[in-house]
Amino acid sequence: MIVADGSNPFEMGIATELFGLARPELDRRWYDFELCAESPSVRMHSGFFQLSGVAGLDAVDRADTVIVPNRPDPENDPSEAVLAAVRRAAARGARLVSFCTGSFTLAAAGVLDGRRATTHWRWAGLFAARFPAVRLDPEVLFVDDGDIVTAAGSAAALDTCLELIRQDHGAGAAVSVSRRLVFALHRDGGQRQFVEQPLPAVPDTSLGPLLAWAGERLGTALTVADLADRAAVSQATLHRRFRTQLDTTPLAWLTAQRVALACRLMEEGEVRLDRVARVSGLGTSANLRAQLRRRTGLPPSAYRRRFGPA
Repeated sequence: MIVADGSNPFEMGIATELFGLARPELDRRWYDFELCAESPSVRMHSGFFQLSGVAGLDAVDRADTVIVPNRPDPENDPSEAVLAAVRRAAARGARLVSFCTGSFTLAAAGVLDGRRATTHWRWAGLFAARFPAVRLDPEVLFVDDGDIVTAAGSAAALDTCLELIRQDHGAGAAVSVSRRLVFALHRDGGQRQFVEQPLPAVPDTSLGPLLAWAGERLGTALTVADLADRAAVSQATLHRRFRTQLDTTPLAWLTAQRVALACRLMEEGEVRLDRVARVSGLGTSANLRAQLRRRTGLPPSAYRRRFGPA
């Protein structure tokens, strides 16, 4: 992770917590995480503290994943040394990640031209004006464009890091890390940013209890009507609450949870697709294959090879 003058210490803390701390409970090799900077001493955002003793930018040249610095002043570009390090990483195929206004760093380095990306809603207008060649999506939490991943804001960095862990180590590892963080693992990248929406006159009841109840019954013939009955509301009201709170539909959420359960079963070694489909509530092997490919891009055999037991 590159840090620069004015870097956000919260985002640095997120990356350090998720990638830098050992996870002995997972019984697997974790990331080799390192902070680096252009100079040995870096003044953090608003001068809260000085960061010293970090590696130089040559550390970028040996990293498989590079998290670029955010910009406290997105009107101005980072130093040419930082931009050159980002360009070198992109040229050799490293995965590039930005949090919040870090997308300005990627765009200034020229690696986002023609690519899809996001940034914090507050700076979306400025970003679009400065970098018209980038396909900006200002409403989502994060954009995974293959070897470049951009997160919308500081809190969205948590969702992004958990998604990277899921890709690298499987859904089970991501769930374990989110549980340790006491952080809900149900926000995907397509969920909208929360942008100054007025409160309804009568706030909707939280979906939390309903989601927990449904999550324990994924293998049953659970329907949207069942969810509405459990919440004691009409299906139309339930749809509205899901749209407002999760920016998805009840059926889409239910299917996503079932696919996540199917993934965990395969990661734990289950090879019988009919059983995975039945236990996860997806019903048939054909539906399992279709839903898994749609949501992960992989058929079950490839998913097991990548994320199953060694």
